[in-house]
Amino acid sequence: MEKLWKIRETPVEKASQLAEQIKIHPVLCNILAQRGIADYETAKAFFRPQLTSLHDPLLMKDMDKAVSRLTDAFKKNEKILVFGDYDVDGTTAVSIMYQFLQKNYIPQNVFYYIPHRYREGYGISKQGIDFAHKNEVQLIISLDCGIKSASLVEYASSLNIDFIICDHHLPDNDIPKAIAILNPKQADCFYPYKELCGCGIGFKLICALASRLGIPEASYICFLDLVATAIAADIVPITGENRILAYYGIKQANENPSAGIKALLQLSGFQKGLIHVNTLVFVIAPRINAAGRMDDAKKAVQLFIEQDYEKALTLAGLLHNDNDDRREADINITEQALSIIDNDPELVERYSTVVFQPGWHKGVVGIVASRLIEKYYRPTVVLTQSGDIVAGSARSVPGFNLYEAVHECREHLLGYGGHFAAAGMTMLPEQVTPFSMRFEEVVRATIDPQQLIPVISIDAELNITDIKTSFYNIICQMEPFGPDNLRPVFICRNLADTGYSRIVKEQHIRFSLRQGNSTITGIGFQMADKYPLLLQKKNIDIVFTIDENEWNGEKSLQLKVIDFRISGN
Repeated sequence: MEKLWKIRETPVEKASQLAEQIKIHPVLCNILAQRGIADYETAKAFFRPQLTSLHDPLLMKDMDKAVSRLTDAFKKNEKILVFGDYDVDGTTAVSIMYQFLQKNYIPQNVFYYIPHRYREGYGISKQGIDFAHKNEVQLIISLDCGIKSASLVEYASSLNIDFIICDHHLPDNDIPKAIAILNPKQADCFYPYKELCGCGIGFKLICALASRLGIPEASYICFLDLVATAIAADIVPITGENRILAYYGIKQANENPSAGIKALLQLSGFQKGLIHVNTLVFVIAPRINAAGRMDDAKKAVQLFIEQDYEKALTLAGLLHNDNDDRREADINITEQALSIIDNDPELVERYSTVVFQPGWHKGVVGIVASRLIEKYYRPTVVLTQSGDIVAGSARSVPGFNLYEAVHECREHLLGYGGHFAAAGMTMLPEQVTPFSMRFEEVVRATIDPQQLIPVISIDAELNITDIKTSFYNIICQMEPFGPDNLRPVFICRNLADTGYSRIVKEQHIRFSLRQGNSTITGIGFQMADKYPLLLQKKNIDIVFTIDENEWNGEKSLQLKVIDFRISGN
């Protein structure tokens, strides 16, 4: 699939000003200026994050109320339930809050609850509130959910159960009548940083409570590896407080990880070396999410609250097995879905994808939708059947409002929800075809054809001679990478193949390229189908990131090629 290359604009004046102050390569100054770093002080804060730069948690609306309600519960020996969502953000948030309360309150008065993905669904559940009532709980702390649960919070109130809500999702007009709502996205919350994840907000509540009770900082800093895991997995911007928390959380994961993180790394086969954001995203997070997708996410909390490493290994093994099952289902269903599309010319030519098989596993249809977009770059819905009801997940392409498109198809649906980039829906089996046709009509009528072309955003142009160890080392200091601070992507023009480029393992290209008198190697994963372009013996332009390759104990810089094409095209 051809991709559109788009070079970011650079605020030239700010970049020049920065270059004068910090004396690093001008190209790196251009990239920093693009990311809002334009003077020495902001650069210092970016490259040297400090925990002391975290905002006072009491600046968050209702934080004082939340802390007062918790200290009141402590005085009255009330029972407290920690309630969280079944994904990485929710389970890590529950794990840190539960452990903190266990250590600093009456352990037998603290419970946790994770709703079952399929029996209870997302967010606060009636079953969870009933569990609290049965156990004589007087206070529920919800994490990564609750802001949209006004009626259930009211139900809890009727049972004399109070709520503290810690959530980062956009509020509706109907705000729950909770004792405290901690959510920087509330219009009347003036907390300086708006992009904390659910676990991050829970962490801020722990910080405020520890301060009120005179509990030492060490009692909650130890949770930063789990906070960093939530930040990485929930795809929130790696800026501001998230950058600070992720920076120190990854540092802890490398130096002194919790038993749960250590066990998951061990079972995943992760080779000893530095843990990065990508390790959390692609090694740790899928195993946590698999628990909820394939079975019961409570196992993830059990793992993260376990202090004994040998016991943690056993629990991690359960998540690891769930992930193997998830991966197998993901591969099989993706192959089946692609076969359905590839063998139907009408489906191939559509502006949207809707595929349905009754036997597909409900826990992976969202992942499969994302996989299908890798080949057919367009809004995609994958449907399966549970009992008499068809349920599915949808994923979008950047810039297209998926939720609005699904909303336009509501006459065919029993229920739906979601946001700009992802959605879920239910319908009766007889509505699958009418829904598919209507969804295609809506997408075809509203999508900009340019949105059906994948875009590679390029930060800057480089020459091979610029790629030196000192240059790469500064890129490494820009970590942790993530949304709003992605690993820099470069373009290099007019390179010639040295004649030594080759296909490796039938799928990848090992590049050997020359520009002037300089040569460099690179790897292009899953690019073997484009190898004939190199055989044309014409100069090429490449888009890439800079990586480090280790072979026989020797380290060298290499290019990780994202795309390439004949120069001048």
